[in-house]
Amino acid sequence: MNDHEFRIKRKFIIKLGKALHKFGTPAYRLEAHLTKVSRSLGLEGNFVISPTSMTFVLHHHDEHEYNHLARVKPGELDLGSLARTDELVDELISGQRNLDEALDRLDEIADKPNPYGTALTWLAFTVSAAAFAMLMNTSWNDVFWSGALGFIVFAFVLIAERSRKMAEMLEPLSTLFGGFVMCGVAALFDSSINIPVVILSGVIAFVPGLALTIGLAELASRDLISGTARIMDALMLLFKLYFGAFLGLAIGHAVFGTVTPTQSMPLPTGSVWTAVPLLSICLAIMFKARPKDAPWGVLAGIIAFSFAILGGKYIGDSIGIFFGAMAVGIYSNLFARWMKAPASIALLQGIVILVPGSKTYIGLNSLIAGETMLNQSHIGTQVFLIFMSLIAGLIFANVVVSPRREL
Repeated sequence: MNDHEFRIKRKFIIKLGKALHKFGTPAYRLEAHLTKVSRSLGLEGNFVISPTSMTFVLHHHDEHEYNHLARVKPGELDLGSLARTDELVDELISGQRNLDEALDRLDEIADKPNPYGTALTWLAFTVSAAAFAMLMNTSWNDVFWSGALGFIVFAFVLIAERSRKMAEMLEPLSTLFGGFVMCGVAALFDSSINIPVVILSGVIAFVPGLALTIGLAELASRDLISGTARIMDALMLLFKLYFGAFLGLAIGHAVFGTVTPTQSMPLPTGSVWTAVPLLSICLAIMFKARPKDAPWGVLAGIIAFSFAILGGKYIGDSIGIFFGAMAVGIYSNLFARWMKAPASIALLQGIVILVPGSKTYIGLNSLIAGETMLNQSHIGTQVFLIFMSLIAGLIFANVVVSPRREL
């Protein structure tokens, strides 16, 4: 291998790693994938990935060696770009593309605009907030105001994309605004709303339940640095969200006074079965899944929820999550085999339906404020069991149907 060939191969591997990190790939999956790609190109590679840094060590026998350390920002899920990048690697390994073409294609994937556009993403953000309120089994009033808050919060997201200062305070400002405005809504328009639940539903896209689950999965895979960093980052985000809501409620109560809740029209029995497909469709849009992959992700959410409900019916809700996680894990591994695409495309859209980010937030509210947002007891124990059930379910799924692809 000459110097030019080594340089272009290492350039591709480093660029590939940074791209997949940007698209939200978990560290343990990314390290395994980069190792496989390196070997297919005739190199030996060692990688250390965390949410904020990446270390590449590449060598070819004793002839060439190269070390690269990069500071990066935590990635955000972009399932469409992840799928396109995986296809690109397959094309490179099979000889359909050379390294120069692959490098150009990586730039094209990174610059590709959101396939759904701003308007549809805004609608998905709004509907996901309302659908989550339906999953919480509250009332039609809460569903309506949750959707309205989600609509407004996405406007903050658009501003944050253009303003660095807004981006730094996006999450606490969203919950602060939600707390203040919903206190005004309760005092002036609708005294029946459950204000904390509406705030949580309106900002559910920010609640880091998925990040906590991925962090625990990384720890279970012995990727200790990345797992610990991801969990701490998720916890800090959770604290920022809660503080914003706490401050917003305090200001709102001071301005509008405390309102005694009244009764409102409850949701009909079985409304959650409408909420789950709606939420899954919204997640496909928010995670930027390719249109051809989106139906598989929606089905993953329905499978995860159905098996979790079925398991919960017989052995308890918290442990029932184990069956939901195992079912969606098996499904995603089969999807990866059938469609020759990353299992993450289906897995993440299914798992996010199960993650207890909302319960973690509710438990934090009970611990600090001493108030219950919903009629749920032993919330702390439930959160712990759900997280453990999720991780165990995914591990068992990989034993039942082994994954053929790293991503």
